Formats: sequence, C-alpha cells, structure tokens
Amino acid sequence: MITDTPRELHALGALLTYPGPALLAALPEIGELLTPLVRRLPAESGERLRRLIEALQAGEPLSLEEDYVALFDRGRRTSLYLFEHVHGESRDRGPAMVDLHLAYARAGLSLVEGELPDYLPAVLEFLSRRPLSEANATLTDCADVLRKLGQALIEKGSLYAAVPDVLLLGIRQPGLDWSCLTVQEEENLDADWESPPAFGDDASCVHKPATATVRFMPRPPR
Repeated sequence: MITDTPRELHALGALLTYPGPALLAALPEIGELLTPLVRRLPAESGERLRRLIEALQAGEPLSLEEDYVALFDRGRRTSLYLFEHVHGESRDRGPAMVDLHLAYARAGLSLVEGELPDYLPAVLEFLSRRPLSEANATLTDCADVLRKLGQALIEKGSLYAAVPDVLLLGIRQPGLDWSCLTVQEEENLDADWESPPAFGDDASCVHKPATATVRFMPRPPR
C-alpha cells in the first residue's frame, strides 16, 4: 500500500469527518503526518491531497461546515456510509451493520455513541489498527464503493475526492477518472468551499451529520 503506516490511514479518514473545531485544530498535525504520503503519491494525486488540507485550513469554519453537510448529507451518491451504496434501504443492511459491529468488538473496539459502523472514517480508523494485509484486503473489497464515491465527488468539483483517489492508489487500483473536470474546474476547485455543491436526484436522502472526529474506545473488560 502507498499508505504504509497506520497513522496515515487514520489521518485520511479524519479528513472526511465533519469540519468542526476538533478536526480544524488537528489539521496541522494531519498535514504533517500526510506529508511523506504526498511525496510518495503520483504528482497530481499528491497535489490534490495537499490542496484539500490547505483548503480546510484556510476556510471559514461556518462555510466549511455548511458545505460539508450540503455535500455529504443530502445525497446517496456522496454518502460516507458505505452500506448506503451497497444495500440502500434493503433488509440486508441491518445484518451487515451487525457483522461490522462484531468485527470491531472482536478487535476490542467500540464506536463512540451514536456513530454507525459503516461510516467511512470509522472504517479507516479501524483498519489503521489492523494488520496491513487485513487493511489492504478490506479496502480492496471496498474498491467499487470508493470509486463510485470518488467519481460523484469529482462531478461536484469537490476537493474531498482526493481521499478516495489516494485510497484506491494505495491498494494498487487505478486512480479516479478526473477527465470530467474541465481545465477551468481543475484550476478552481477551491471554489467548492465558497458555495454549496449541486445536489443529485437523491437529495431527499438526508443523514444526520457527524459532530466530531470518530474515535474508538477500548471495550471494558468483562
């Protein structure tokens, strides 16, 4: 994997969390952690990831929060909940949630109250605590979802697309297709932070936004 340290995987997941005070305060550390990764990536992918971090650092907090909710919480195509892409509202979603909860429990971890187990930043934090081979295999299984999410973000001109792009490259998969962006859009991606992104036909599918960076806590001994 290009992301060859657990902390890098954790940091990538953190970039996808709600841009509240906790995340914004952690951005200098996240940027420092990801600097070696940026240098290892293909030049364009590394530049996009760097620009995402810089845009979060430079953005006005309220605008960042509003844009995040508009982007991730008002459409299924850009949902950060993986099973939304796989199962939708089918009955299979419940058992899949239970299985993922059990996987976390077997690793001695539990989610903070109110968070769902298929939230992509939570999955990435979990994988950052697992052997590299397991993380690689799990992300490979998620490759189709990561690609769909990333392409939807590109269509909205969002800098956040840099994260699924890096994850795909990290598991030796082709990166995202950025060709749907015009040259002007590519040069002005920072405008994504100045106005809400356009919504798709599934804009009625609204999720409650996360309010803090995901953290796992050790389960108490029994």
